[in-house]
Amino acid sequence: MTQKPHILEPPPGGGAIRRPDERGAAFFDLDRTLMAGSSAYQFGRAAFRAGLINRRRLAADTWENIRFRMRGSTDQGMEAIKDRIFALLEGVRVRDMQRLAPDVLAGVLPRLYPKMLAIAYEHQDAGRPVFICTAASQEMAELMATVLTLDGAVGTMFEAVDGHYTGRGGGPFNYREGKAQAIRELAEREGIDLAASWAYSDSESDLPMLRLVGHPVAVNPDTELARVARAEGWEVLRFERIGRRVRVGLAAVAVNPDGTLARVAREEGWEILRFERLNRHLRYVGALAGAVALGGAGSLVARRVAA
Repeated sequence: MTQKPHILEPPPGGGAIRRPDERGAAFFDLDRTLMAGSSAYQFGRAAFRAGLINRRRLAADTWENIRFRMRGSTDQGMEAIKDRIFALLEGVRVRDMQRLAPDVLAGVLPRLYPKMLAIAYEHQDAGRPVFICTAASQEMAELMATVLTLDGAVGTMFEAVDGHYTGRGGGPFNYREGKAQAIRELAEREGIDLAASWAYSDSESDLPMLRLVGHPVAVNPDTELARVARAEGWEVLRFERIGRRVRVGLAAVAVNPDGTLARVAREEGWEILRFERLNRHLRYVGALAGAVALGGAGSLVARRVAA
């Protein structure tokens, strides 16, 4: 079984230097908070390249990523992701999943918000350990924390026997109250004062985590979290533009599909996927959707995908 969340040994020059007068910590949700979009989608892309999922599943994950970037997480969507991941892991070697890490990180790292990393490092410099909190596996979360020179991670524990995943959890799924429970247990083990701590998230599903700490911050909040943040007087940070741009872009496609798509794609550095058997209107809408989910930093690239 994976070791429970804890403070990692800091890399050279990294990690918080804790002080006797500072017992707080900082907890950062990952998706739409530390990074743009969904880390689960980046995992799906890596799993597809490794032959663990098929093209149909990847296409479905692409659409879910678009919806997530526009609207945030939902309980129904997260439950579906959990069931799919647990089913996917059953019988898979632990080392094969660990070998997906470079591909997953290659998708995640370019999508990190520099401003959020700067805030995380400010917490470290003030003596507060910083943790990534995500529904991703504890192993993947800790790897991200190590690469970013953060102090630890709170992820989902998956049961493994004889080097193979069983398809069962090794503890609560790290979502909603499960995430808050894991943070409470970590705080107890590490002597962290939650009242003196910060938490950052984009979703109302993280209200249990945000209400654990003395300093909750809403980042790119969904509608419900934005409402709660206003009512409670919480700090709000906004970096995510994709939801607004996609809604505007899709509305404009019907008027001028080539010009609108090319302009938005150039500005965002998206990749465009064209599907030959779709009619003209749906082809452009699908291309924009694919660009939103699959695009990364760089120039506009058009490539044909076999139907």
